[in-house]
Amino acid sequence: MNNVKTIVRSAVVAGFGLAVSALPLAAEIEPVNLRLAHVVNEQDGFHAAATKFKELVGERSDGAISVEIFPNATLGDERTLLEGMQIGTVDMGVITNGPVSNFLEDMAVFELPFLFPSAEKAYEVLDGPIGQELLDRLSEVNLKGLAYAERGFRNLTNSERPVRSPEDIDGLKIRVMENPVYIDTFRELGADAIPMAWTEALTAMQQGTIDGQENPVGVVYSFKLNETQTNMTMTRHSYAPAIFVMGMPVWQKLSPEAQEIVVQAAQDAAEYERALNAEQQSEQLQALRDSGMEIVDDADLSAFSEAVAPVYEKYGAKFGDYLTRIQSALK
Repeated sequence: MNNVKTIVRSAVVAGFGLAVSALPLAAEIEPVNLRLAHVVNEQDGFHAAATKFKELVGERSDGAISVEIFPNATLGDERTLLEGMQIGTVDMGVITNGPVSNFLEDMAVFELPFLFPSAEKAYEVLDGPIGQELLDRLSEVNLKGLAYAERGFRNLTNSERPVRSPEDIDGLKIRVMENPVYIDTFRELGADAIPMAWTEALTAMQQGTIDGQENPVGVVYSFKLNETQTNMTMTRHSYAPAIFVMGMPVWQKLSPEAQEIVVQAAQDAAEYERALNAEQQSEQLQALRDSGMEIVDDADLSAFSEAVAPVYEKYGAKFGDYLTRIQSALK
């Protein structure tokens, strides 16, 4: 590819109809290597998103922007990664929304229980004005929000018994993310909600010191949680975005041309991961069933929704007008 002419593409990117045109001059971009970290393994959707991002920025910058991926929490848990981004010791990552909201509390509005009726509705909000406004506000905490990938709709697993109603959760020790909305949601459902980092949770499940956890199907599958968790209930109790996020110290060193490539590549990689998750879920569910995991897909979700009403009473006002704006957008 010629470095001195504008890169213009109308080709379809990644098979998802993503047209790219009038990208900046690759010759104007100073070479940079970005260290991108995440806490899950190479079979997870986060890694697929990171790999797609690496491919896209390399291609669109004609190799000027390279990416080194650090999976499996090799650079630390999600909170540690975000703190590293703030001070410039970590460049960027794909980070679950829950830990991000510990830095900008309003981000947690997306994860209020039973807020989004479908993934498509979630995408409309995240990719629209509300979602982009909150991404931009991460600059308040020295972070640069690039795009929303996803963790997905979260479901409950446990090693004790099938769960079909909130009463079945009573007393179960459930790991949740270190996020007040999740903690209060599961306490309202009667669980002993235990916040801890994911790396610690894996050990706790193996040792039997916790009974269960909540995560999307892809996480249950890629981490082989069926080996310690005998039951999964398709509660879909919360939709969890994930964020392509960069430390502001690194972002500010990039040229405007490089910034444009990075933002667009993050969005395209996020959309790639969303589609991949949707494509793989039914296959993963069947594999979990075949392994002997009992999957409850007829739980009384209306009872779950009613049980967590106090969470809305507690947090609704804390998110300013974000909750009412999202509810209005969903009508």
